[in-house]
Parts: sequence; structure tokens; C-alpha cells
Amino acid sequence: MKHILMACGTGICTSSAVRERVCQLLDERGYAGRYDVTQCKMADVPELADSHDFLIAVTLIPGTLDIPYVNGIPFLTGGDTSTSERTLLALMNAPSRARDAACCCA
Repeated sequence: MKHILMACGTGICTSSAVRERVCQLLDERGYAGRYDVTQCKMADVPELADSHDFLIAVTLIPGTLDIPYVNGIPFLTGGDTSTSERTLLALMNAPSRARDAACCCA
């Protein structure tokens, strides 16, 4: 099970829109039931990072974060998502890094 952290400025609207697109992509690629998503504010990422495998961010991220990162902005804008999709799928296939994951929402 992959534990995905999805962050935007407030943890509500923008990340919700991106979450729909990302979940659809993952389900279409055969990952249904093999991941969960926790939405949060970017400010909450440092305390949640250790319990998640990677971050999808719809905002700029501080360089001090130690968590693999997917740029979520193309999923929001409808721009070219190919780089973000490749990164996302590579992280889905990578070994888990999450510790003591306590996530909500699948």
C-alpha cells in the first residue's frame, strides 16, 4: 500500500481537484486499492512526511523537505502531465519509505 501525501496552500480545494485526476490515472493504470491519499496544507507536510511514501504538491515546496516529490500543478492546469505522470508511476513502483503510516481516505 502506497501512502500519498497531497498538499496545497489550504489542503482543500486545489488538492481536491488534483486528487480526482491523480486517483483516476492510478486506477486506470491498475493501482486501484493499492494506495491511499491524505490531503493537507503545505505547512503540515514536515510533520506528516515520515508516514507517507511521497508528496504530490500543488504549490512550491521548501527545499528542506526530505520526501520524494511529484509536481501536481500540471494535473490542475491541464498542461503537459507527462513528466509528473512518469514520476508518479515510478514512485508507485518504488519500495515503500513510509513509517507508521496512519492515513485516511482511499
